[in-house]
Amino acid sequence: MKFITLKILRISLFLSFTLLAGVAVNAIDPPPAIGGDEPPCGEPFGVVCPIDGGIGFLIAAAALYGGRKIYSMKSN
Repeated sequence: MKFITLKILRISLFLSFTLLAGVAVNAIDPPPAIGGDEPPCGEPFGVVCPIDGGIGFLIAAAALYGGRKIYSMKSN
């Protein structure tokens, strides 16, 4: 019974965080144009700028997680 309540709590926390993060991201205004009508990232992208720093953190986190899983499988 305790396992089921912990699982429900984890799922509800994940869903609420995802919902609130989506609302926060949509509430942010796009950056103003630099030098008039020109988009900040150039013509092909329009107002949206590519995100490059976050992808590196995701790759590093995935590598650490995979390394931990491999280490735990070898130690058992």
